[in-house]
Amino acid sequence: MTDTLGRIGAAFAEAGVTGRLHARDLDSGAQIDAGADQPVCTASVHKLCVLVTLHAQAAAGLLDLTEQLEVPPSAGRTPGPTGLSAMLDPVRLSLRDAAFLMMSVSDNTAGDLLLRRVGRDAVNRTTARLGLTRTHAVHGFGEMLATIREDAGPRGAAALTDPHVIARLRALDPARTNRSTPRDMTRLLAAVWRDEACPAPYGAAMRRILGLQVWPHRLASGFPFDDVHVAGKTGSLPTLRNEVGVVEYPDGGRYAVAVFTRTANPAATLPAADAVIGTAARIAVDALRAP
Repeated sequence: MTDTLGRIGAAFAEAGVTGRLHARDLDSGAQIDAGADQPVCTASVHKLCVLVTLHAQAAAGLLDLTEQLEVPPSAGRTPGPTGLSAMLDPVRLSLRDAAFLMMSVSDNTAGDLLLRRVGRDAVNRTTARLGLTRTHAVHGFGEMLATIREDAGPRGAAALTDPHVIARLRALDPARTNRSTPRDMTRLLAAVWRDEACPAPYGAAMRRILGLQVWPHRLASGFPFDDVHVAGKTGSLPTLRNEVGVVEYPDGGRYAVAVFTRTANPAATLPAADAVIGTAARIAVDALRAP
């Protein structure tokens, strides 16, 4: 175990990040803890909590996943580079298709539409019910981005290269934004994969959506094998790169992994900081699979 933690720490250091990790074997319960109880900013990883709440409400008969949403033209939509956030014209789609956009391409508008539909308090009740004692939704995704704009000041996005500005962003402070811990996140993933969060049909629907995320450059990069399946959700903010997910091997092994990183470098493109999420996850999963 000491060697595993040392290798994970060395990988984080070489990539120039501070990292927190938790990995758990979904069947044996074995765990790897590298700062697993440290509070972290979830960023778009918190969309997983919205996804689970949506399906829990559907299972309880409080909503129908085929219910249609009317999304007006782009003015007023939550900013973002993907999905509904980037589209210009009116859109009509179901709740479950909005969930697909929220998770597969991290669509911020879809995330906020679903959050409004289920309610932020319901998201917090869901995470509490599942025993995620350190996980809390403080605001929606548009509200979170608004705090960044406010805290950046009149220089706007250009100010986000200034370390003094970065230091004052509420969105990067776990005490003032959507938050969790790596251990809470693997617990949530375990509940989804074991059908403890929702009855089996709804669990299967969530697992399908998580398996359709389009980006392989973080968690999945550590498992470049055609017969190993990775399902997950990323999250990004200035200096933050996160991903939580489940790695499934052809022999039936299933491993939930949560990796949260932060770097002092404010650059938006840092391939090493993205790739180390997969590297650290692979080290942890290999240790869990070792005889």
